[in-house]
Amino acid sequence: MIKRMIVVIDEDKCTGCGKCVSPCAEGAIRIIDGKAKVVSEELCDGMGFCIGICPEGAISIEERQTVTFDAEKAAAQAPPNDVYIQCFKCGSEDEDRYLLPIRHNRDSMWVCTQCLPSLIHG
Repeated sequence: MIKRMIVVIDEDKCTGCGKCVSPCAEGAIRIIDGKAKVVSEELCDGMGFCIGICPEGAISIEERQTVTFDAEKAAAQAPPNDVYIQCFKCGSEDEDRYLLPIRHNRDSMWVCTQCLPSLIHG
């Protein structure tokens, strides 16, 4: 066991929307019984890309004793195919352009790197 940063999901706040599943490239988060859950702490790298896309504020990161992150096991996880990610402005998918999770007008969404400057600068 080591002390490191790891994602924590508040099940009381989670609505099970699934928006947090795709940003987790390591496959640590899945929807189980209608709620997001960290299925394996060794898959969570603690980077927190899931936090910015959660519309309910149900995800946080805490530093605590847990198992070591297993990069090889994370790389072997099948990518999620149950959540569709695309830029909210132009519709580009994550295979076409880099996409970033953002909060805009109190909503969590994705924006591509081409549309981001116009969103920032108007």
